[in-house]
Amino acid sequence: MIHHVLGLFTHPDQEWRQIRGEEESISHLYLTHTLLLAAIPAVCAFIGTTGFGWTLADGPPVVLSVGSALVMSALSYIALLMAVAIMGAFIHWMARTYDATPSLARCIAFATYTATPLFLGGLAALYPHVWIGLLVGTAAVAYTVFLLYVGLPTFMNIPPDEGFLFSSSVLAVGLVVLVAIMAATVIIWGLGMGPVYLGQA
Repeated sequence: MIHHVLGLFTHPDQEWRQIRGEEESISHLYLTHTLLLAAIPAVCAFIGTTGFGWTLADGPPVVLSVGSALVMSALSYIALLMAVAIMGAFIHWMARTYDATPSLARCIAFATYTATPLFLGGLAALYPHVWIGLLVGTAAVAYTVFLLYVGLPTFMNIPPDEGFLFSSSVLAVGLVVLVAIMAATVIIWGLGMGPVYLGQA
């Protein structure tokens, strides 16, 4: 896993070709890749919100209770795993339109590796300052989109023009999934499972 992660940042096109040649079961993929990468933002957010606290503007940091942070981190972890599975399933379904026949496991692998910058960007949550989060988040999203547009034609072995349309469709669905997660978060908070603040750190 580690060499693929490094390769996606140093020589992405070559790394996508190597990933394309691998075949893993969904269970093995989740155990060795997705579960570990998705844990980065969840664990870092738990440590950051309970140890350092959120810093908004110039105000003092505010920390969450351990129980509240644990629940929110667990829910975000589950949401990330579900998002990867949904995106992988959509890519698998959409591939038929472009005469590509990847397995579902390979499509989930593609979704996992494409989201790698977002997962690694979760390291910024160790010190959850709004400006740090904004800068790191913007960079992570930008590189994720780059990996999507560069990697999909290579991974699916389709022409670049078809790859551009395919990637655009995947990006649109990804935005829909993101909005759905945000809406679910609002609903969950409304049911009384929102953050519990302890005050200033």
